[in-house]
Amino acid sequence: MVADPGRFLSSACGARARVMIRNYIELMKLRIGGMIALTAVVAYVAMTPTVQWGHLALLVLVMLLGSASSAVFNHYYDRDIDRHMRRTAQRPLVTGALGDPRRALWLAAALLLSGTLLAGWVFNPVVSLHLFMGAFFYAVVYTVWLKRRSWLNIVFGGLAGSFAILAGAASVRPELCALPLSLALVLFFWTPSHFWSLAIHLKEDYRRVGVPMLPVLVGEKRAARVILINTLLLVAASLLPWIFGDLGRVYLAGAILAGTFFVWANLRLVRTPTPELGWFNFLASMKYLGLLFLAIVIDTVMKAPLL
Repeated sequence: MVADPGRFLSSACGARARVMIRNYIELMKLRIGGMIALTAVVAYVAMTPTVQWGHLALLVLVMLLGSASSAVFNHYYDRDIDRHMRRTAQRPLVTGALGDPRRALWLAAALLLSGTLLAGWVFNPVVSLHLFMGAFFYAVVYTVWLKRRSWLNIVFGGLAGSFAILAGAASVRPELCALPLSLALVLFFWTPSHFWSLAIHLKEDYRRVGVPMLPVLVGEKRAARVILINTLLLVAASLLPWIFGDLGRVYLAGAILAGTFFVWANLRLVRTPTPELGWFNFLASMKYLGLLFLAIVIDTVMKAPLL
């Protein structure tokens, strides 16, 4: 017999609540959301070295809300193919852990509505618009329209990251400026190199469910060459903020260092286009972006006038 039925029931309910919370957090893909928020923060800092910490915290919040809304929708829409892929077969909407999957639609709508309204109230309608467009491109353009139809899915769907840059910059200056547009172009070219590398690593999963990722259609060897060409365009685009005079020599050094590292990783993948090196290149893409972001922040802070 249970010595204390009340304590047992309380413990069981608490455990179920914790599992439910973990499942909802998984739906929101907060690690990806954190990266999206970091992208917006870097753009914020690039536009003004004078950080208002309260505004910055709210910018992170609205970006997390917008990213989470599209992630939840992605879980809902892709639950039919997720059950056939090893890395997604245990997602909450696949296993039925959250009951009626339509709850996810209401959650996605609530997250997007709260994010866009908060962005418009705290910042301005331009931030709200960019937040909405980022979620729209990931949820609708990528997930619904292109993911199962075209190898260009991640090219145009990846604009979600570019809108994060524009949202972060618009939280400081709503008008379009050369620097955020240049950085948005960098994110546009970065996304295919990043995700096509992952697609080489997960090629068989994508083949199994009929998703036309580039390596599935043309093979790892040709896909690796396309990734290299795209990465060269990425490195060239990363020089634009220095060419236009928006960022200085510290940024230029960082962009060259990061670009050299990423091109080296790409060349390794071209020589040996294996799933293991696809994963290596995927990780290298994140290190590249981290180095570039660090160069942006350092360059901006060093150019700031002393108080």
